[in-house]
Amino acid sequence: MGEKKSDNKIINRVKAVLLTESEAIKNLSELVDEQFVAAVKLFLNCSGKVIITGIGKSGLIGKKISATLSSTGTPSSFLHAAEATHGDIGVLQDNDVVMAISNSGESDELLTFLPFVKRRKISLISLTANTKSTLASLADIVLHARFNQEACALGLAPTTSSTLALAIGDALAIATLEARGFQSEDFAKSHPAGTLGRQLVVSVQDVMRRDSMIPVVQPNDTVASAIIEMTKKGMGMTLIMENGYAVGIFTDGDLRRFLQDTTKSISENISNVMTKTPHTISKQKLAVHAAELMEKKLISQIIVIDEDTKHVEGVVNMHDLMQAKVI
Repeated sequence: MGEKKSDNKIINRVKAVLLTESEAIKNLSELVDEQFVAAVKLFLNCSGKVIITGIGKSGLIGKKISATLSSTGTPSSFLHAAEATHGDIGVLQDNDVVMAISNSGESDELLTFLPFVKRRKISLISLTANTKSTLASLADIVLHARFNQEACALGLAPTTSSTLALAIGDALAIATLEARGFQSEDFAKSHPAGTLGRQLVVSVQDVMRRDSMIPVVQPNDTVASAIIEMTKKGMGMTLIMENGYAVGIFTDGDLRRFLQDTTKSISENISNVMTKTPHTISKQKLAVHAAELMEKKLISQIIVIDEDTKHVEGVVNMHDLMQAKVI
């Protein structure tokens, strides 16, 4: 009985934290004003970097905001408030924008170096819950992260305040992204190692097999020759080529169906049993499009052609796409 009561207490606390923080975000969304517009415009027009600074939990949130900005088209760096006055402030350039995060707006480490920012006439945005704070008074733009209470039962640990700061950072980054006309292709440029990046960058010609790696026979070759070529190249298929064009394809599936027909012989010409309308894709297309087409057509391989000449350039199969981590 006691253990059940303890479990319920944990569940109730988790729910209370989530409700408190989500309610704070909802309330804040109704208070978005022209100050947020001004902040996004500063980001958009910044010819340098957006420098995010903070200390403690605000600093950790600031690192994430900076990373999100950088990955969505707004160059950004994080400057640790405590390290700024020990040389790191040298990262600042006159064409930068600084956004300082502090719930109280009275963090000593921030207030020590921000006057230097003001003397250099660098635009300063404050993200704070205290609009009457010293930080707010120094800022050109004040983003009010107002909330009623921290989700911590003691009212001490930064919970609601840090969640609001993170949400505001995300909102600014995405609003800036949309205003900049940032597209998925741009996102991929800063994420080349991720699956999404590969899907948006890797083309069919980057992963296709070409030249001697392609299984090929001629229309007047026998089924036996085709089987040998398929076995040798290990792609589960062979092209039937004539004058640089694919006039057909013969796959493992075609072979199984062929062997089930006892009236047929492997000495028969491959042109009599091949699939005469093979699916093709341009070499310039994204590799992920090849995967989508193969899934749609329920095939495992697809012929890669030149968009203009229609000549065969290569072949790609699902295994190639998996190796390239496109799917």
